[in-house]
Amino acid sequence: MQDRFVKNIAQLPTPLADALIPHLGDGFNGYFSAAQVNELATAAKLDEQALLLALLPIAAAMATPGISHFYVGAIAKGISGDIYMGANLELPGESLFHSVHAEQSAISHAWLKGEKQIVDVVVNFSPCGHCRQFMNELVEGSKVMVHLPEQDAQPLIHYLPYPFGPKDLNVHHPLLSESKQSFELNTNDPVTMEALAQLEKSYAPYTSNFAAVVLETKDGKMFAGRYAENAAFNPSMQPMQMALSNLSRNNYRHEDISRAILVESSQGQISLVGAAMDALHAIAAIELEHVVIEPSV
Repeated sequence: MQDRFVKNIAQLPTPLADALIPHLGDGFNGYFSAAQVNELATAAKLDEQALLLALLPIAAAMATPGISHFYVGAIAKGISGDIYMGANLELPGESLFHSVHAEQSAISHAWLKGEKQIVDVVVNFSPCGHCRQFMNELVEGSKVMVHLPEQDAQPLIHYLPYPFGPKDLNVHHPLLSESKQSFELNTNDPVTMEALAQLEKSYAPYTSNFAAVVLETKDGKMFAGRYAENAAFNPSMQPMQMALSNLSRNNYRHEDISRAILVESSQGQISLVGAAMDALHAIAAIELEHVVIEPSV
């Protein structure tokens, strides 16, 4: 079992802890298939909602809150029945806008794994306004059920009663919708190729700045992040922050990073290179590679 879970596993009911421990080895990153969720629920003798609430200490153990020291864990359940954990991430010494909220981490985890719709978000503290707005960008966002300890589940519209969202800006294919941009780049470098593949799945309906970041670690693993824009702009999730959250969920440290690349569209109204460099330089003594590419004709 990974060291980061040792303390919090003690907060779980014994039958659940016993069933969970075999899953918490080196490769665990907070993902459970629908079948595994059912197995855990049966072993723990809990219904699904009670199970997901009980699992929150495991999600929170993934947090790296270097500024607040406030551990938030979240679980996003996809329409597939699979669940995706996430936790808050803060970069010591850097501006607070570089932070990743637990709900963002869980939702981006699901998106990176190909989930098409989020139906439930389970979190150990009430979502802040930033996260409510971020969730509102999702497919059927206002209908996402929010689950909190010792409270009845409520749809997002309960927490964000007068929402402003994609449709207000004439965007009708929200975050997690099936969509793909087409770009070409002549390269045989696997890290750059992975960044291009992630860029093509990024979500930038407001600026057209399709972008992605890939972090390569010293052992050759790659951790990606895509740009996820928001109708309210500020809750947009930067690809570097998504990649760093991905890295952290997989139990890698910042000092494990050996290479970082940002690929973004030449047609965007903005550039993410400054924000990406600031975040990277706060945690790793490496330079950011920056590639700007043209859309395919």
